[in-house]
Amino acid sequence: MEGFSASLSECELTTIKSMPEVIAVRPDRLLQIHTTYSYKFLGLGGVSASQGAGFGRGTIVGILDTGVWPESPSFDDHLMPPVPKKWRGICQEGEKFSSLLCNRKLIGARFYTRGHRASAVPSMGMPAREYISARDAHGHGTHTSSTAAGASVPMANVLGMGAGEARGMAPGAHVAIYKVCWFSGCYSSDIVAAMDDAIRDGVDVLSLSLGGFPIPLFEDSIAIGSFRAMEHGVAVICAAGNNGPIASSMANEAPWVTTVGASTLDRRFPAILHLGNGEVLYGESMYPGKRELSAGKELELVYVSDADDGGEFCFKGSLPRSKVRGKMVVCDRGTNGRAEKGQVVKESGGAAMILTNTEINLEEDSVDAHVLPATLIGYREAIRLKNYIASARKPTARIEFGGTVIGKSRAPAVALFSSRGPSLTNPSILKPDLIAPGVNIIAAWPQNLGPTGLPQDSRRVNFTVLSGTSMACPHVSGIAALVRSVHPTWSPAAVKSAIMTTADDADHYGKPIMDGSKPAELFAAGAGQVNPDRATNPGLVYNILPYDYIIHLCTLGYARTDIFTITHRSVNCQEILAKNKGFSLNYPSMTAIFKYRKKATSVIRRRLTNVGSPNSTYSVMIKAPAGVKIRVKPLRLTFKHVYQTLSYRVWFISKKRRTTSHMVHAQGYLKWVHTHNGYYSVRSPISVTWA
Repeated sequence: MEGFSASLSECELTTIKSMPEVIAVRPDRLLQIHTTYSYKFLGLGGVSASQGAGFGRGTIVGILDTGVWPESPSFDDHLMPPVPKKWRGICQEGEKFSSLLCNRKLIGARFYTRGHRASAVPSMGMPAREYISARDAHGHGTHTSSTAAGASVPMANVLGMGAGEARGMAPGAHVAIYKVCWFSGCYSSDIVAAMDDAIRDGVDVLSLSLGGFPIPLFEDSIAIGSFRAMEHGVAVICAAGNNGPIASSMANEAPWVTTVGASTLDRRFPAILHLGNGEVLYGESMYPGKRELSAGKELELVYVSDADDGGEFCFKGSLPRSKVRGKMVVCDRGTNGRAEKGQVVKESGGAAMILTNTEINLEEDSVDAHVLPATLIGYREAIRLKNYIASARKPTARIEFGGTVIGKSRAPAVALFSSRGPSLTNPSILKPDLIAPGVNIIAAWPQNLGPTGLPQDSRRVNFTVLSGTSMACPHVSGIAALVRSVHPTWSPAAVKSAIMTTADDADHYGKPIMDGSKPAELFAAGAGQVNPDRATNPGLVYNILPYDYIIHLCTLGYARTDIFTITHRSVNCQEILAKNKGFSLNYPSMTAIFKYRKKATSVIRRRLTNVGSPNSTYSVMIKAPAGVKIRVKPLRLTFKHVYQTLSYRVWFISKKRRTTSHMVHAQGYLKWVHTHNGYYSVRSPISVTWA
């Protein structure tokens, strides 16, 4: 990376910034960390892409996260091939982490504390539960790494719920752990140091389920580090963030990064609420109440909302024992954790809990393995529940736990919390790139933690359930390892193209992917739901060379020093743009931006490389966005050889708009379909904006 990290006074900072040898100085930023069934849901259950790719054999997935619990059965190296000869990493020893814990599955581990120690508040220190080693004290890193490349583990479950075979997306791939996240978060200096090591170590894929809010690329350490990784042939996959459904809330927007949003599965954990007045409200929970007769007992309801100490949110100390003892307590979501609310209810003497979504959460249904009988209900149901409590003299309810139900609901759908585009710093590139399962994902868990992760939870499990784009990201990281295993010489851009252009834009019922009550827009779903079975054999790919990204940065109007900060290359944008008139980045999706209420034309050029069979002809299919006419030339592409590249141009002709809104979006797609083999269908989403 040709740089260093240091603690500086304001005076030293001013002096160093003024030195001609110093290109840029960036503050150390604090970032945050953003399965038994998801591999089957994505079509990896039988003879499939996973098996055709040798389950990812020969590839190395680097995970930047909270570390790993090496004894988890998901990191057993039974039937794993030898460590690849290209591997140059280490198994760093530390607290309760011997180098002997690495094996043919978990081939490397490192940890990074210097940025954390320098930046964190000195009085905080390290909590007793934290390990000064690559060992995971939080569970997040163990969960994400097993989702990407965990070994097959039969009979996996969370307290009997969601039972089945747990398996990562690429169970034959090797895993390297880089612990950069601690109890207070993840500091950018540690992240850059880890990326630097990972590139040298020889990873094929880097998975980062962490991030912050959108900032310019030249200030974004992940963007800068991932540019180096891309130059060295490493595919970087990042979580989009959990700030949805707010527009332009996405992190990790760099065009050389694959940015992943979260979607739902068709697996449900019903926990139906029966009210004393006969009403029935749908809820979900992973509390194992089906095995406990007492869990479904009818109880008096109480909603402590008459004080100003946060009783409605079930804050610690806000629930008087005299009011809640032996009752079913209603807790609004927000501020403190979902499972933490249940612990507060339990400590206050409550017998059960109903978690109620607010207007912010709507019908979002992230479940937990609660410490007491509990269910989560949506916002509409919450209104009905509270109306009943307000009108009844002695309101009562009971929870009917239904276990695990698969295949009876529409999926995938975009998760409400998944961060949305358009990209704030680079609106000419459509983000997120695609979506992957990120709601109620079951994966490996440290054996010293209860399934809720709460210190008071004394139960012990090998697996638990988590939700977030943090869970979606490693699904795509594992699938990138599958693609790289089949095509080891492909560039990161070709791997991304294969994954994006083969994504599904419909759910498993053949209907549009939904976002709440309406069809998902591109700024929520990107190219669609990842489809691993097709990604390993896409037919055509959009390749991008490192220098192409530099031209793209010039088109964004970045200053010479800003581009140097990102790329460490000194460039003259005036000369570059003069030589590359009409340049557009060869991205797998397309974006056109027009001035408001003006008729205009935009031209985009693209290049496709044949990675299918020789003597192949593709014809174009177009669904034009509303208000736009599209013309493509040529209409057919005939590839005589494998790895032959052909170009085409797309004209976007905007009609004059008479609407009065300040910002209007429209979407469509362009698809190249093989004339003799319908399996090959290479789809690019199209986003049009009038600003």
